[in-house]
Amino acid sequence: MPQEARIKLTSTNLSTLEGVCTEIKGIGEKNGIRLKGPHPLPTKKMKVVTRKSPCGQGTNTYDKYELRIHRRVIDLGADDRSIRQLMRLKIPDDVYIEVSLTQ
Repeated sequence: MPQEARIKLTSTNLSTLEGVCTEIKGIGEKNGIRLKGPHPLPTKKMKVVTRKSPCGQGTNTYDKYELRIHRRVIDLGADDRSIRQLMRLKIPDDVYIEVSLTQ
């Protein structure tokens, strides 16, 4: 039975996320399996605005912080050998990976 694996990658660091995507693409090309992606999903932007002055007096000055969450989706036709190689990948701590298998 042919299986499909959908891999969702999430990270706040774009360069490490792209590095993991190229490693997964390399595994797919080396094994000769069907590969779609990586498809970039919309970047989530979380903004926090805080006031600089702790006492509340003086001019109104604010600090603005932004956290960007980058996401990618890769679809690949999965066989046992390629899934085993995916499990052995060294993935950095700031990259979160979610694998779902379908038939």
